[in-house]
Amino acid sequence: MPGIMRPTLFVSLLSAVLVIGWSANSVLAATAESKYYAAEQCAQYLEDNPRLQKYRDRWLRCIKKYLAVYRHDPHGPWAAAGLYKAGVKYGELYKHSFLGEDRREALTLLNRVVTHYPKSKYRSRAIDAQGKITGGSKAKAAAAPNPSAAQLLEAAQANSRRLAHSVDLQKRRDQWMKSISLYRKAYRADSQGDTAPAALYGLSQSYSGLYRWSRNPLDRQQSQKALEDLVRQFPDSTYAASGQELFDHGATTGGDRDTVADVIRSADVAVSAPPGGSQEKGISKPAVVEGLRYWSNPRYTRVVVDADSDAVFSYHELREDPTIGKPQRIYIDLHNSRLSNQLQRVVPINDDLLSDARAGQYSKDTVRVVVDIKSSKTFKIFSLKNPFRIVLDVWGEESASVASSGPASPAAGGGDLPSDKLPQSAIVRQLALGVRRIVIDPGHGGKDFGAPGYLKNVHEKHVVLQIGQRLADKIRSQLKCDVVLTRSQDTYLSLEERTAIANTQNADLFISIHTNASPDKRASGMETFILNLATDDEAIRVAARENATSTKNISDLDSILQDLMQNAKVSESTRLASYVQQAAVKQLKRKYKGIRNKGIKKAPFYVLLGAQMPSILVETAFISNPKECKRLTTPTYQDQLCQGIVDGIKRYIEETHPVAFEGAAYQRERG
Repeated sequence: MPGIMRPTLFVSLLSAVLVIGWSANSVLAATAESKYYAAEQCAQYLEDNPRLQKYRDRWLRCIKKYLAVYRHDPHGPWAAAGLYKAGVKYGELYKHSFLGEDRREALTLLNRVVTHYPKSKYRSRAIDAQGKITGGSKAKAAAAPNPSAAQLLEAAQANSRRLAHSVDLQKRRDQWMKSISLYRKAYRADSQGDTAPAALYGLSQSYSGLYRWSRNPLDRQQSQKALEDLVRQFPDSTYAASGQELFDHGATTGGDRDTVADVIRSADVAVSAPPGGSQEKGISKPAVVEGLRYWSNPRYTRVVVDADSDAVFSYHELREDPTIGKPQRIYIDLHNSRLSNQLQRVVPINDDLLSDARAGQYSKDTVRVVVDIKSSKTFKIFSLKNPFRIVLDVWGEESASVASSGPASPAAGGGDLPSDKLPQSAIVRQLALGVRRIVIDPGHGGKDFGAPGYLKNVHEKHVVLQIGQRLADKIRSQLKCDVVLTRSQDTYLSLEERTAIANTQNADLFISIHTNASPDKRASGMETFILNLATDDEAIRVAARENATSTKNISDLDSILQDLMQNAKVSESTRLASYVQQAAVKQLKRKYKGIRNKGIKKAPFYVLLGAQMPSILVETAFISNPKECKRLTTPTYQDQLCQGIVDGIKRYIEETHPVAFEGAAYQRERG
């Protein structure tokens, strides 16, 4: 009897397994399908209600629904459809917003369809959609001629009037950028015509209005540049009168080789005060400029000017002047400042972008730092606090070609970390090659102990170094990625140096590891941050502690973020943070009780500022909490935490590049 029952029992169990497996696949497919039709309903409702199409959030709501189809199952039959429709909707949104970021998102998503789903029927549709967005559809272009300069100017002025009557709209940068884009297009459509002066004047006024809200010196710079172009090109225009008055008021005399005439020709001038600083004259104690540092790779260089106290500074870009043998250069004037006697006055850089950086006492109370440029595409300048320093980031021209993988020459401050030349577009790296290099940044170190633990002799700098090293080992063994640690021992690194290492090492991901702390010993949980404006008081407190500065300085940092966020991979960072947070909490809950999921937060962390790849900061647990402090010091807890972070990174890689792990023997290590 037992012998007879065994085969029957085996067949029953096998049938049950097959039924369960079939049901699970059916549920998965049905869920993706249902999400797709929910997205279609959203899109149809938007199409049927033209009055709603002027609201950006309505478009993004439908786009998110389409992306949810793809993210639900990147390998499933509905993935390509969801991705394709999301790209198309971004393209339609671009027609309303005129924002370059919407156009780029559309092309990126459509390119992902072409790259990752070559056998899908949506591949050819994606190619056609790309052609329409980039102007490849000649028939459509002929049928719909470009609007005239007058039409564009009228649209820009209408949007400006709408802004003038709505304070809520004035708080949104994208609304100002819509006017700016229209004025710029109106000028370019007929740069010598009757509408050009009005377009330049409107462009200047729009940037000026934006500056009143953003307090971003670069917005002020663009406003001044438009006025200078107006005065220079159309001196007899009625619009030039107010521009000439402001232009004359802003001119100063100097007498140096970098003359006012050079500045006028360059049309690129900006003035900035340090975060929390004062621009008033009469500051009693001058700031002492103590150092010049740099980090470099063939397409990116970061230069840092160190001072012992806050200083008001201005910066100028001077274009190349072959007639007098002057290269293109940027100079920074620190007012009410003097040079340290120990400062190295000339720092040779000699990379692909810059020749050198040199400092001199320009006048009795002004220090001038000049950077000679060989080649550059763009640059950004901002200041940080405690201690005060000015950061100059310079980027070179991008190239989609893959350079040789030989080691790059070591840069100052970069040590002898391994480096190979990856394609210069971060998007190309992510879509075509997947994630190849990850920089892990254990926070604090050396003289910076970080937060003190609840237990005696436990400090943040030691705990995060252990976690960082363990995480690096797991990533190498499980994901087969190259890993660079910003520090592998108890050494001090400045916050801007950590970001510079990630940029110069061509990292695809940047993950900074920290432990949280609070005066309330009961505070507990894990949270993951991305770079953005702070969303609540607690996020500001965390950022202030990690930045080693005050909450006032954090609020002052908002102005420079407005411009720098244009280069940050916000959506990619958010997705990476979400996956890491979910996977780590899930992994920890398997072994430990009371794990609190504090979610994804936004805050302006200096260490993430200027990073050119998806970047997150993980607050692993509260070192000030008795239970969590004890856990943080144990190898078992660290192992579970790191495994969760690795799982989150793996999910991010699979979604970004679905075939990244196909054919590889991927074995997870479980603690």
